[in-house]
Amino acid sequence: MRVLVTGATGMIGQDIVKLCHRHGVQVSYLTTRKSQISKDENYLGFYWNPKTKEIDTNCFKNVDAIIHLAAATIAKRWTPCYKHEILKSRTETTKLLVNNLKGESHDIKQVISASAIGGYPDSITNYYDESYKIKETSFLSKVVYTWEKEVDAFKPLGITVSKIRIGLVLSNKGGMLQELVKPVNFGLGSAFGSGKQWQSWIHQYDLTQLIYHVLKFKLEGVYNAVAPNPVTNKELIKTTAKVLEKPFFMPNVPKFAMKLILGKMHTLLYESQRVSSKKIEDKGFFFKFHHIEPALFDLL
Repeated sequence: MRVLVTGATGMIGQDIVKLCHRHGVQVSYLTTRKSQISKDENYLGFYWNPKTKEIDTNCFKNVDAIIHLAAATIAKRWTPCYKHEILKSRTETTKLLVNNLKGESHDIKQVISASAIGGYPDSITNYYDESYKIKETSFLSKVVYTWEKEVDAFKPLGITVSKIRIGLVLSNKGGMLQELVKPVNFGLGSAFGSGKQWQSWIHQYDLTQLIYHVLKFKLEGVYNAVAPNPVTNKELIKTTAKVLEKPFFMPNVPKFAMKLILGKMHTLLYESQRVSSKKIEDKGFFFKFHHIEPALFDLL
C-alpha cells in the first residue's frame, strides 16, 4: 500500500509518516521545497506549489489513498491578510489535488482530510457530534465549511471521502500546549475568561493513531478527533500546573486583555466547544489517553 501525504513535514504529518512506515505502508509526499525531495522508494518526494498551481502529477502514481494535512496554522495573529491565507491554504491545495486527478488515470480509493472542531458554535451547554450541520457563523466556521465543501469534490471522482475534525492537539513538539505551559512554568498559570469554556482536546499519539485507523478500515464520513473527556479551560490550566508542580492562584485573564494582545485570534482561547468522540469509538477506535491528567503527565 502507498499513501500520498500533504503536510508530511508538519507536527502531525511527521508522526503519520513514521506510523505508516511501521505498518509497512509506503509514503509519497508533496513539498514546496525542491531541496527536500527524497528519492527513497519508501519516502518519495514530489514538488508542488499551490500558489502557482504547479504539481508533479507523478505523485499520484501507485497511490491508494491521500492523507491531506497541508494548511496554514491558525495559531498566528489574524490580520485580514493572514485570515485570507488561512482559508486559501486549505481550499487551494484541495482544488489543486482534485483538478489534477480529473485528468489522470489513478488507483486512489480514499482521501482523508484534516478539518477542525472550530466549525461547531461557541456554547457552554451544547454537546456536538458529527451530525451537526456546519454553518458560516464565524471566521472559523466559515473556514471549516468551505474547506469541507472543497474536499467533497473528490466524491464525483469515485473516491471515498473522510474528514477528521481535529480538536486542541496536545503535543510536546509544538502547538497550543507549549504556549499554555510558558506562563505556568513562571508560576503565572491562570484560566481565560470565566474558565468554564469547554476544551475538546486530543493527545498527539491518539490523533495519529485515529487517522491511521480511518485509513486502515477505509472509514467514510466525518469523525471528531477529540478525547472522550473534554475539560473546562480552568481544569486544563489547573491540571497543567499540577503536573508541572507549579502554583495555580492567579486571577482569570479577562477577554479584553487577550483581545488587545492577540487581536481576533483571542477567540481560540475563549470559545467553548464540547465535542463527542462516540462515533469513532463505535468504529472500534480505542483512545490511549482518555483523561487530561495522564495525557499531560505523558507529555510534560
